[in-house]
Amino acid sequence: MEHDATVEGVGVGVSEEGGGTPVVLLRAREEIVPIFVSKDQAQSMQLAMAGEPFERPLTHDLLVEMVTEFGAAIDRVRIDDLADGTFYGKIDAEQYTDDRRKDMVFDARPSDAIAISLRVDCPVVVTDDVIDEAGRPPEQFDQGGSDSEDLGL
Repeated sequence: MEHDATVEGVGVGVSEEGGGTPVVLLRAREEIVPIFVSKDQAQSMQLAMAGEPFERPLTHDLLVEMVTEFGAAIDRVRIDDLADGTFYGKIDAEQYTDDRRKDMVFDARPSDAIAISLRVDCPVVVTDDVIDEAGRPPEQFDQGGSDSEDLGL
């Protein structure tokens, strides 16, 4: 089963290796799913959440613009697998040509999928299996009362 998820914030977490690592927090099924991301991915998500354009288009902005120009739309993103500590995702898209709908599914890193979803305001869904394995109670996370922790990026 899939559950709608919301991006609770992007901040700095502590990875198993102990260093401060950017993390995106997804809330699904009343749990928080932390996904560690790169500094660039975190910055891209923060800019999208704040609605602030970068001085030049970032990769995610470019991809969204290209998808739109090709007459397609992104319907939703899915975080649908977790294997050996690695999350896997998909982007569901559609395109209309000559009044015919073509559905497309693209394999994607969850960090890219989430960054794109923030730009096109499409749903993010997470499967039960992923939440069961990676979900944590919200009280385990100190979000500092802010939707987006400044990473100093």
